[in-house]
Amino acid sequence: MLTPERAFFEQDPVRLAPLLLGAVLSFAAPDGEVAIRLSELEAYRGVGEDPGSHAFRGRTPRNAVMFGEPGRLYAYFSYGMHVCLNIVARPAGTSSGVLMRGATVVRGLELARRRRPGVADRDLARGPGRLSRALGVPLEVGGSDLLAPPFSLEILDAPLHHATGPRTGVSGDGGGAAYPWRFWLPGDEGVSPYRRHRLAAE
Repeated sequence: MLTPERAFFEQDPVRLAPLLLGAVLSFAAPDGEVAIRLSELEAYRGVGEDPGSHAFRGRTPRNAVMFGEPGRLYAYFSYGMHVCLNIVARPAGTSSGVLMRGATVVRGLELARRRRPGVADRDLARGPGRLSRALGVPLEVGGSDLLAPPFSLEILDAPLHHATGPRTGVSGDGGGAAYPWRFWLPGDEGVSPYRRHRLAAE
């Protein structure tokens, strides 16, 4: 495992996402630290390129972090209940990111269990909302540098064998065929169930 340089995140998210599979992300919250191993990610390009991206129509107060320094955390609230976590990609001034969809807890298991009582270990970080709760990352830390405390990120020195396919539940993807930008480790327990967007099921 190695700590990436800032320039590592400056690449196209479609290339970056598979390189992040197997990476270990940790967060030191006030109640303790949990680390996860990333097993599923989705790539999102930016303005005018990707209708599934929050940045597709331009910069807003909500998505401003996507236009900033790569390697930072873009966090947003989904469905009024879930915090979703993204890694900003491409050079500052552009607008891309990688959504962390699924992971396995590798350190701090007891703390993750307390944060998600009654949940099977395989489900602790299996899905974007579950992932943020297991880590203990609140919406308020959006914009933080993932290469500095209270975060730590280590990547593998060689990419892992992975699968690719349509993103999960994304409107505007046209059924997903044009955007096969979901990347996952086959057979890994941290991979979430795939769900198409309801409009894409026609």
